[in-house]
Amino acid sequence: MEFKTAAKGELLIRQWQVADCMLFITKGLARQFYYKGDHDITEHFTSEGELLYCIESLFTLKPTDLMAEALEPLEYYKVHYHQLKQFIPQSPNIAKWLVKWFETDAIVSQHKADAMRFETAKERYERFVLEYPEAAKRAPIQHIASYLIITRESLSRVRAGKL
Repeated sequence: MEFKTAAKGELLIRQWQVADCMLFITKGLARQFYYKGDHDITEHFTSEGELLYCIESLFTLKPTDLMAEALEPLEYYKVHYHQLKQFIPQSPNIAKWLVKWFETDAIVSQHKADAMRFETAKERYERFVLEYPEAAKRAPIQHIASYLIITRESLSRVRAGKL
């Protein structure tokens, strides 16, 4: 495990990189995103006390399309997943913690997928504010809008209570 810092706008994970590390954020806000055509789409936000990782690349060691950038100056610990897994036989607590973290992440992913299919833009924003209060306060509006899969204008209307 190593302590690192990143400047605002710095890429933490690059496209086509094998993302075999987990980043534990201790200060700042980051986002994960990908490109669809000429648009970047925010997939996830990570703030203090949370892990940032690309789950498919982490498990398969294949290059990722997902990128991560610091939205604010960032402080974090970088942990190589394969090194962390080596401690599992010696520490059942690490195994329990990882399982709980991945279970929680899977549930959050399911909630997001369901929200995109069944909820209005207003309902999705309200859920976002509850689930990601720090990102709701600190992330730029264009990244929140892309996460919610709505336009900036629609998000402005939702925030103003006009939608």
